[in-house]
Amino acid sequence: MPLPQPLLDGSQKAFLSCYLDNLGLVERLHRLLLDVIKDEFERLNQLDVNPVQALLLFNVGENEVTAGELKTRGYYQGSNVSYNLKKLVDLGYMHHQRSDIDRRSVRVKLTEKGRLLRLRLGDLFRRQAEGLERRGMIDISGMDEINTSLRRMERFWAEQIRYIY
Repeated sequence: MPLPQPLLDGSQKAFLSCYLDNLGLVERLHRLLLDVIKDEFERLNQLDVNPVQALLLFNVGENEVTAGELKTRGYYQGSNVSYNLKKLVDLGYMHHQRSDIDRRSVRVKLTEKGRLLRLRLGDLFRRQAEGLERRGMIDISGMDEINTSLRRMERFWAEQIRYIY
């Protein structure tokens, strides 16, 4: 027997429908971004790093962070952070160093090889931004509006998680 649903008026149903569309779009956009990166790396014959690892490198940038900070700062969204870090270290894209104070803590930063890969990804993103603008698909005010809305949803979801614990 299905669970009883609260009665929604027309505007509430419309808002819920839009919200569900947003959720699907966010998920699909993330997957498409990974596919775009994969295609670019295949074109460049850059086959040793997967798209998730490439985004991790891109997001770390010139920062030096602990493995735990990768998630809290939003640099990494996945669940296998230790696997991906180890792989990037083993491939020479990242350098890691144990803290002298807390031996359990490891700080990571990009190597020169990692910075070069980050530049390749940055070039891809620059070309995409130029293409969107050149085709008139979205202008800077539209992009800014999307970012503002997504940040509001991010803040709302973060608040929901905080209230659980």
